[in-house]
Amino acid sequence: MKAIVVHEYGGPEVLKFEEYPAPVPGTGEVLVQVAAASVNPIDYKRRAGLTKDFYPMHFPGLIGVDMAGTVVQVGPGVETFTSGNRVFAMADNTYAELCVVKADILADVPAGLDLIEAAALPLVTTTGNQLLSATGIKAGRGVMVVGAVGNVGRSAVFTAKQRGATVIAGVLKRQMDEAKTVGADQIVATDDDTAIANLPPLDAIADAVGGKTAEKLLAKVKPGGVFASVLGAPQNAAMYPSVKVVPVFSKFNRETLEFMAEAVRDGKLVIPISERLPLSEAAEAQAAAEKGGIGKILLVP
Repeated sequence: MKAIVVHEYGGPEVLKFEEYPAPVPGTGEVLVQVAAASVNPIDYKRRAGLTKDFYPMHFPGLIGVDMAGTVVQVGPGVETFTSGNRVFAMADNTYAELCVVKADILADVPAGLDLIEAAALPLVTTTGNQLLSATGIKAGRGVMVVGAVGNVGRSAVFTAKQRGATVIAGVLKRQMDEAKTVGADQIVATDDDTAIANLPPLDAIADAVGGKTAEKLLAKVKPGGVFASVLGAPQNAAMYPSVKVVPVFSKFNRETLEFMAEAVRDGKLVIPISERLPLSEAAEAQAAAEKGGIGKILLVP
């Protein structure tokens, strides 16, 4: 099969479109013909060696975590999927024509959702949902979603509104117009110190940005409130012992993924897709993704 093969850590140029041995499904596994993979920050961080302490690569190796496609073969013991099923998942080694996935982390693509576009959803929608869930926010309470125009942020805003919370979208000044599309009740520029100073005490913050922005906003959480982040605790967290700081790491949940995907299908949640590129152009795709932007980039074998 053709795949994006990595022989060493480095920049986008280390992503090589080459022949690679096709995987074979083992017990409890499913072989999927990949319709599309999507580019995520974890992909280019891993390629660059930034995750080698906890998520190393073994060379030559494959890369990629998001995938949607069609089942072509099931391994022993798999009864929940069969050849021809349309599926998607957070998996491993997804920048390839074929991918093996454990059946227990695979989900059916909802009827009516484009198979290729489904590849944009697993990591960001699951992460956004779980980020919001980690705040413990209840109906009628307020939560600020920081990085609300990003795909994790959009998913968190949607989840919060579904739960009846009042949502403040935290975005950069240049993103204010775009933020009007995410469904929040209020928009605040996180690079405007006056706007931050004028924020009322917050019940909770769901953070998808980190860094200095997270450090500034942590001070706005009420005593007993929650600061949940996909980027770990702010460096000044020890200064606010009355705030519960919750690191969030995305975990597969079939019900969550299918719920979020149905919302995208029904137009209730929009995860913008900026480009569909051939798998062979993975280097260009990652270079573009590293520059930042709102839309997801899909790789199509």
